[in-house]
Amino acid sequence: MMPEHKTENYIGNTLTGDAQKNAIDFFEYLLGCDLQFERGKGYWADKLYWMIKYKGEYVCFILINDGKDNTEPDGWVIWLDGGGSDWLVDNSLDEHLKEIAWKHVDICGNCGGCKNPGGIRKTIFGKGFDNVCITPMRFDNPDAETVDCVKKLVEFRMNDILDKLDRSGQI
Repeated sequence: MMPEHKTENYIGNTLTGDAQKNAIDFFEYLLGCDLQFERGKGYWADKLYWMIKYKGEYVCFILINDGKDNTEPDGWVIWLDGGGSDWLVDNSLDEHLKEIAWKHVDICGNCGGCKNPGGIRKTIFGKGFDNVCITPMRFDNPDAETVDCVKKLVEFRMNDILDKLDRSGQI
């Protein structure tokens, strides 16, 4: 088990049962990858929301709903950052993990956060989707199997960031 992080206090005080166990597992994984946790700003400042970064680039975003936010479901949510690149197109997942990823494609809800209201057409692991949000995948209260899939997707995103830095000569 990783050293306690402030987020684990929020998880323990907000989530119960499998949701708590899966959230702690995911946060421990992120901490083990040496990712940076940054609390939300603006709209997200008064929520239990974190922007997770690697080498200064976004990887994912996490909300733990403490019951004060009626716009999001109870529990916790992970949004995956697309990074403005094609890493979701080029990586190979086994068919089972592709099915999990496809089930969680984030269709734009016109919240105003995207540059392209209504979303864009995006190919995700070989399958095309219309109206995809700027955060291409969203996982509401993921079970253990889904958390394992998200961990793999986080690895893909981290490798994408490293590839970009390598191509730019910053590594």
